[in-house]
Amino acid sequence: MAKAKSAFVCTECGADYRKWQGQCTSCQEWNTLSEVRLAAARPGAGSSTSATGRGGYAGGLSRDVVDLAHVDLSEVPRLSSTFEEFDRVLGGGLVPGSAVLLGGNPGAGKSTLLLQTACKLAQSRRVLYVTGEESLSQVAMRAHRLQLPVQGLKMLAETSVETILAVAERETPEILIIDSIQTMHLEDIASAPGGVAQVRESAAVLTRFAKQSNTVLLLVGHVTKDGTLAGPKVLEHMIDASLLLEGGADSRFRTLRGQKNRFGAVNELGVFAMLEHGLKEVKNPSAIFLSRTQEQAPGSLVMVVWEGTRPILVEVQALLDDSPLGNPRRVAVGLDANRLAMLLAVLHRHGGLFTGDQDVFLNVVGGVKVLETSADLAVLLAVVSSLQNRALPQELVVFGEVGLSGEIRPVPSGQERIVEAAKHGFTRAIVPRANAPKRSPAGMEVVAVDKLADALEAL
Repeated sequence: MAKAKSAFVCTECGADYRKWQGQCTSCQEWNTLSEVRLAAARPGAGSSTSATGRGGYAGGLSRDVVDLAHVDLSEVPRLSSTFEEFDRVLGGGLVPGSAVLLGGNPGAGKSTLLLQTACKLAQSRRVLYVTGEESLSQVAMRAHRLQLPVQGLKMLAETSVETILAVAERETPEILIIDSIQTMHLEDIASAPGGVAQVRESAAVLTRFAKQSNTVLLLVGHVTKDGTLAGPKVLEHMIDASLLLEGGADSRFRTLRGQKNRFGAVNELGVFAMLEHGLKEVKNPSAIFLSRTQEQAPGSLVMVVWEGTRPILVEVQALLDDSPLGNPRRVAVGLDANRLAMLLAVLHRHGGLFTGDQDVFLNVVGGVKVLETSADLAVLLAVVSSLQNRALPQELVVFGEVGLSGEIRPVPSGQERIVEAAKHGFTRAIVPRANAPKRSPAGMEVVAVDKLADALEAL
């Protein structure tokens, strides 16, 4: 009997080593190498035609060199997931032969979203839903509670990858859903399900089958305490798209954001609302993020951020209070705390306002994470409003990047942001001069600024 081969894989970067060592030389992290027992070669696994079972991992085998200009893109049609928000994050829909990993905290709605998608797709396509965490009766009870159409959806309660592949080859589904990858295991790997070896090899075998059979593979993944996808880092390199479904237990809204996508942009944002009958997509996210009170309060301001292909209006709130500590706190929820500290230094140097003795708390309403720099100017004006205890007009909207020398830099798609703000009834906007339109929208006063001091004067 051949001796089982093993390797040591870094759980942070996915680097392979022949023997264990204390530090990974690729990412410089310590004690991150875990032993992986490599599976023996299975000539028939995943319908592979090579002797090692690894041939054709990226799809069909080809020995001919092809000019990129002659590749026919019509061979890669997209399948709609029946959710426009889901399709937007995917880049237009599901691609046959692709592997998509959907992660999220427990209770975020991963299984609910995929069950809704599977039930709707099963009315016109062949769908196989494999559950490894719940029984078939539990899934059926959820589908009944959500009032979903259950006719035509093929279900399988199994954790053995070999059995799943045998059933998939017999049923030939167009969409294969695995819930979840941490519960899957291969018989010839001597480790527990959820371990580095099992997750890595199970994902590799399932992905190889999906690409060779032109099947859409949807994997559910768990996340760790720090919010990252559990399992080896190499798992993210195997798949084509990695999506993260976010949302706290106290919020009924869920945001779907792409972390990796080989078929589209990764800066798209999908918004869902968790209702009694499951997840419902939100066509106008600005409307839910702008549910403000009628009473004007200091430190509250609306900004326009750009998510993928559309602008979204969100409210930022700032609260400043005298700090009893020698080192005042800087807390930012939904924004980069390091950038907040930098902006406060710019405000002191070029705005003449000192916040070194103040605790600064910043929050983006609705649980949205703002990743772009267009929120800089709105953050500073909200801080000034709270510091001076002076409420800003509710019809005011602000966006713009702030440089270290106090200049207001332009941001992409400035005119589209102004038009979106005008649609929601805002009548005044403070924007970078380079983003000011030649002709303002009807009923909108656009104030163009070059420096931070100009923006403070415009208030």
